[in-house]
Amino acid sequence: MMKTALTTFSILIACSYLSAQDAAKNEIAESQQKWIAQYKKQPNVPKPEAMLLNTDAEPETSGEGFTELFNGKDLVGWTPKGGTCTYEVKDGEIVGTCVKGSPSTYLSTDKNDYGDFVFTAELKHAVDGNTGIMFRAAAKPGKKEGTETVYGPQCEVEGYDKQRYWTGGIYGQSAGGWIYPMWLSAHEDTRKAIKPQGEWNRITIQAKGTTIKTWLNGQPAAHWQTEEYLKGFFSLQIHSGKQGTIHFRNIRVKEL
Repeated sequence: MMKTALTTFSILIACSYLSAQDAAKNEIAESQQKWIAQYKKQPNVPKPEAMLLNTDAEPETSGEGFTELFNGKDLVGWTPKGGTCTYEVKDGEIVGTCVKGSPSTYLSTDKNDYGDFVFTAELKHAVDGNTGIMFRAAAKPGKKEGTETVYGPQCEVEGYDKQRYWTGGIYGQSAGGWIYPMWLSAHEDTRKAIKPQGEWNRITIQAKGTTIKTWLNGQPAAHWQTEEYLKGFFSLQIHSGKQGTIHFRNIRVKEL
C-alpha cells in the first residue's frame, strides 16, 4: 500500500513539473522582453498564455500534387500590387528590390482563391530588408486614387537588423499588426533556425480550414486559428524603406 501511495505521489509531482514546464514555454522569453512595451497598445496582440504552439513536423514540400508557381523564366501568373518596388527574373530566381520612397509592394498571384494548401518557398536576403509571404490575401482601393492596398495575413521573413528573429511568425498586413509574434520561450529553437544573411531560408505554410501553421527551415513556428481569412492570393513582399534586395525561388503549392 505504501509503495503504491509513493508511486502515485511521484506521478503527481512529475505531472506538476511537466505542467510547469509547459506553462513556461508560453511565457515571453527573456531575450524578447524589450518588445512587450512596443506592442502592448496593439489592440489584438495575443496574450502569451493563449498562443497555440505548433509541434507538427513540416509537411512534405515536393512531389505529387505540387504546382510550381514560378516558371523560372518570367513573371507570367504574377502581378505587382501596392507600390513601385521592382521585381525581375535573374538566373531562374525572382529578385525583388526596394525602391526608396515606394510603399510596400506585393508581387501577387493572379489566381486569387487559394483556400486549403501547403505552400513553400525559399528566400535569400542579398541586401538586408523586410519581406514576407502574404497568403489568403486580398486587395482594396488605396488611399490615393488609382492605388490599391494589399491586406491579410503574412508569414513574416524579417530583416536581420532588429536581431529578434521573428521569421515564421504571422503579421496582419494592413490588418491589425502582429497576430503571432515569435516571442515565446517555446520559439527559441525556431528563432535560432534562421540562416545567416545571404543564405537561403525555407518558409512553409499550411492552411486547413481555420487552422494555419508555419515552419522555418523545418522548425515549427506559428499556430494560429482564424475564421476571417479563408481564401485569397499569395504575394511576395518587398517592404517600404531605404533598401532591400530579396531573392525568391522554389515557389510551389499543393492545394488540399
